[in-house]
Amino acid sequence: QVQLVESGGGLVQAGGSLRLSCAASGRTFSNSDMGWYRQAPGKDRDFVARITASGGSTFYPNSVKGRFTISRDNSKNTVYLQMNSLKPEDTAIYYCNAPPGDYGGPLGSWGQGTQVTVSS
Repeated sequence: QVQLVESGGGLVQAGGSLRLSCAASGRTFSNSDMGWYRQAPGKDRDFVARITASGGSTFYPNSVKGRFTISRDNSKNTVYLQMNSLKPEDTAIYYCNAPPGDYGGPLGSWGQGTQVTVSS
């Protein structure tokens, strides 16, 4: 069964940076796209970033494009989210996601989340 464990969240001032990590289990991690989502209190869970299995392509919404970078190291079964120029509106719980498929299962898989708080 797929296990995803996020780390790296914390409290940072506006304009600062954080790097989140997601440690993933399984021997077929390298065959799966991976993503990051976030959820603020009282709001929907929003898409943040996605990376293809080989790391060759990445996708971002306009809200984070140019500030956030998703990457992966398939030799370490780890996906990263580098967050720069952080804003208070980035405050949320950040979740690592394996989409539905052979690796993520029929419903996809989620980590437990890590809190990111950006102060002004």
